Amino acid sequence: MGKTFFRQIRDNFQPQLISVLKEGYKFRTFLSDLTAGTITGIVALPLAIAFGIASGVTPEQGLYTAIIAGFLISVFSGSRVQIGGPTGAFIIIVYGIVQREGVEGLLIATIMAGIMLVAMGISGLGKLIKYIPYPVTLGFTSGIAICIAMSQVQPFLGLDLQGAKVPPEFLQKVKLFATHIGSINPWAVGLCLLSVALIVLTPRFSKKIPGSLVAVVVCTLLVAFFPIPVDTIGQSVGKEAVEIRSGLPTFAIPTLNLENFKDLFRAAIAIAMLGAIESLLSAVVADGMTGQRHRSNTELVAQGIANIVTPFFGGIPATGAIARTATNIKNGGRTPIAGIIHVVVLLAIVLCFGKYAAKIPLCTLAGILMVVSFNMSEYRHFFKMLKASKGDVAVMLITFFLTVLLDLTIAIPVGLILASFSFMRHMESMFNTGTIDHRLYSITEDDPHEDPNALRLFDVPDGVHVFEINGPFFFGAASKFQAAIEADMPHVLILRMRNVPVMDATGLNTMEELVHRAQSQGATILLSGIRPQPHSVLKKFGVIDRIGSQNIHQTIVEALLHAGEIVENELRLARESLKTNAA
Repeated sequence: MGKTFFRQIRDNFQPQLISVLKEGYKFRTFLSDLTAGTITGIVALPLAIAFGIASGVTPEQGLYTAIIAGFLISVFSGSRVQIGGPTGAFIIIVYGIVQREGVEGLLIATIMAGIMLVAMGISGLGKLIKYIPYPVTLGFTSGIAICIAMSQVQPFLGLDLQGAKVPPEFLQKVKLFATHIGSINPWAVGLCLLSVALIVLTPRFSKKIPGSLVAVVVCTLLVAFFPIPVDTIGQSVGKEAVEIRSGLPTFAIPTLNLENFKDLFRAAIAIAMLGAIESLLSAVVADGMTGQRHRSNTELVAQGIANIVTPFFGGIPATGAIARTATNIKNGGRTPIAGIIHVVVLLAIVLCFGKYAAKIPLCTLAGILMVVSFNMSEYRHFFKMLKASKGDVAVMLITFFLTVLLDLTIAIPVGLILASFSFMRHMESMFNTGTIDHRLYSITEDDPHEDPNALRLFDVPDGVHVFEINGPFFFGAASKFQAAIEADMPHVLILRMRNVPVMDATGLNTMEELVHRAQSQGATILLSGIRPQPHSVLKKFGVIDRIGSQNIHQTIVEALLHAGEIVENELRLARESLKTNAA
């Protein structure tokens, strides 16, 4: 038992950093990683501050998360180029937890989520995340983008809320902002628009300089040297300034309150689920850009370790960051060393210039997050998906609106359930049957010239019916099969199963009932062309033995010949019985 557990850990936890060092780390690669890590660290600075404030915690906590979690994720990651830290996807979840349970509750929920992620990775569940349907992913991702944008309306417009706290609920936010719409600060709007313009236009002049950093520097200098009345990180208009601590984080053990453990556990599930999805999506994007393959289970363990350790230093939930990972790759990052360098650069900036973060205007950070939410919305894919099947559109829209109006912990499970029902309905539509005797040809057959085994080409004896099944024989199709076999049982029933790839327990039960009914009426069942999985299921539960191995045939020709022999034998016995009775 113990050996199996440790073997499972060894198989599912193989950090890429170890593989890189074993292969041999060259100086040329280091120079490339150094450039990429430096640029990514600069990019991460304003984002970490913005994500921290938008999540309802201090800017220091956003920075500590980027540094500590970023380091741990790079060291233990299953991707060679993954950059970890706080992300926009977590803003809505984290803000809601802070409002309900406080910062201490958030830290406990993050640790619990980290344990869940480690367990998921060690148990090999990393590969299952890829089975989350695209409409669900697109729905909640676009929904999160809308929620992020809504959370930035207050600093974007510079609204004076007169001490009112911004609620986590979307509709309550709309109501609060609408109530105070008359307090718009034109200066805040102007600086926010300037920030967005700088972020968008900077890449046209330089691919190396991050637009978000340019926006922060320019707008901070404007506020520092001109009397522009806007709120900054350290000071609101008309209020005393608050100093931002620029030192190293201190270790502290969060206090667990058992009274709200149930609520924290639900929050932890949401953090773990979103963290797993976000990090693996980022790793898949990185694979597409580099041509490499990540180790999904190792990636989950790395995310788990980061989320277990970071809260002890005041950090918030972290995951793989798609934008920063892409920045790392585009600037030459190819190994986890680039991620470690990005943390060193970020730490140096915080220690040397962290105190100046108090001067950054909140409207500038709002502009940065508005751009983040716009890029995150995937609006092109969202509107393109509206042309898909009705089931996929319904799943995406319901997931989207549940994310926006209720909560991600509701949106994802409901989206998965609806997607499952949509898939089952689609599979059921693929499942069809057809019966053929000497008078009726199957409606499921193609042109006999294209299919040499078409039933039209064979002579079906009197008293023999061939019942052809097409598609997965699962619980969604069982009722359709039962409805099709309610007619009187013939002397011989051939079940042609060449197009049945899989069979589940419900399909098995339906087959058992059919065999029992046939045998009770003195009929014989023959199977033709049964494939490995259905054969294994039927044999395991004794159905093959009840049918008789002599009644299992590889081809329809063999089954028809056997059926003819059975009918002839029955006719012969019937004639002999008549002669005996007549005598």
